[in-house]
Amino acid sequence: MEYKWVTDKQFVASEAWSTSDDLLKDPATSVVTRGVIGVAIRTDSLLRKASQPPCSGTESLEGVQNHFTDTSQLRVTYNVYLAVYAAAHALHTLLCHGRDSSPGNNSPTCSSPKNIKSIELLQHLNNVNFTTPQGEMFYFQDDDTPAKYDLVNWQNTPEGSLTLVVIGRVDGFDLHLNESAIQWSTKSSQVPTSVCSESCPPGTRKASRKGEPLCCFDCIPCADGEISNQTGSLHCERCPLEFWSNAKRTACIPRHLDFLSFNETLGIALTTAAVSGTMVTTAVFVVFVYYRQTPMVRANNSELSFLLLLSLKLCFMCSLVFIGRPSVWACRFQQAAFGISFVLCVSCLQVKTIVVLAAFRSARPGAETLMKWFGPGQQRGSVCLFSFLQVFICFMWLTLSPPVPQADLDIPGLKVTLKCATASVVGFSLVLGYIGLLACTSLLLAFLARKLPDNFNEAKLITFSMLIFCAVWIAFVPAYVSSPGKYAVAVEIFAILASSYGLLFCIFAPKCFIILLRPDKNTRKHLMAR
Repeated sequence: MEYKWVTDKQFVASEAWSTSDDLLKDPATSVVTRGVIGVAIRTDSLLRKASQPPCSGTESLEGVQNHFTDTSQLRVTYNVYLAVYAAAHALHTLLCHGRDSSPGNNSPTCSSPKNIKSIELLQHLNNVNFTTPQGEMFYFQDDDTPAKYDLVNWQNTPEGSLTLVVIGRVDGFDLHLNESAIQWSTKSSQVPTSVCSESCPPGTRKASRKGEPLCCFDCIPCADGEISNQTGSLHCERCPLEFWSNAKRTACIPRHLDFLSFNETLGIALTTAAVSGTMVTTAVFVVFVYYRQTPMVRANNSELSFLLLLSLKLCFMCSLVFIGRPSVWACRFQQAAFGISFVLCVSCLQVKTIVVLAAFRSARPGAETLMKWFGPGQQRGSVCLFSFLQVFICFMWLTLSPPVPQADLDIPGLKVTLKCATASVVGFSLVLGYIGLLACTSLLLAFLARKLPDNFNEAKLITFSMLIFCAVWIAFVPAYVSSPGKYAVAVEIFAILASSYGLLFCIFAPKCFIILLRPDKNTRKHLMAR
């Protein structure tokens, strides 16, 4: 018979065959049954060799091998012995102590055994409590004797056969086991595993293998934001929104607030760009003030130029409000400063373009009075009107539904972004939409005035600057929506800085070049030439 398909298995024997002589003595099964651990009925040495002279000079019980002389295997016999012993004690108590014992009579009177009733014997049997000659306590507990078993192990002998070795005992609920005495089927002192797969550690969950027994499974790590803090977990539990799983996926820890700060590399770069833009705008403002009496400054509406430089400076500075930890007032001020600064800037460009168009239209016959409607007072009033409308929109937005600092818990990860949540998308859309409307109007007017003499007007410069401005803010919308966390704030700051630099360099760089490096062209004659 071939037994290879059941080798390398650790068998646990039931009481029915844990002491089977047929298996123990069969050499064919020793390959499989080596290391078997079983539960056997308690045994005891009932038969002892008496110290009497032998029947003859040649006999010896030590050489006799049969079931009757193998006292180590008298397991059922020992139970019968205990049963008879218990019945004897119950009868003795019933007959000699339970009936007709007169008070004061020291010698008990034993009754006739003919009058014994089974119910009486059972009552006395439940109260039996004695110690066997082998020193073992015997008693009944809840109408039954406490469980008493031997733990046996089938071990190889030097001769190659199997022998039964007691490695422990079970006394009721007490287990006494000598692990060092066990001979495992693997011929190793390491306890063999009893399952197909090792228990899944904390941080993982069990996933059954298709077509295999339930004890065969894979340990799948818990997903981000989920934990399992017990061994052999069937499921991973999701952490609350304010918490996230640790690296080992064994505990939920509080999430860290993250925002665009002045200390990180991105914040430092954006701050440097904003401060540099403010300094360059201030330098251009100083140049224009110093050369305010020259034809280049005066011919291009110096009052609107100064106001435009001031608005550009505000645009650069308002970007700094977006950096740092969001607060209630920071969230309100940053959007209002951004919206009003850019409307003021675009309004100046629009009025400048209207003035250029009006100046050349007034040169035609019958249009002398056109410029009267675009004097300095009308120009300042137009800028104030355009800006006031944006102020009104921002006031209504911030009064009814202002942005508030809020942690973006929907984005997975240990770090949660603290940002200014736009409570009203309509308000933010109106602010951006009004800026876009003025920018498109300015672009259209500048495009109409692009063919006017280059030396006098700046229509082409405004056209090019507004093209850059519109391109930046058109690209801003999808980039802002798709950027996660604090990078959405960085995208908005970048759009502010890019459009501000575009306006600054496109409009004022050519003028500063002529004022500082080509003063020979800073003459009325050159500016009036066609």
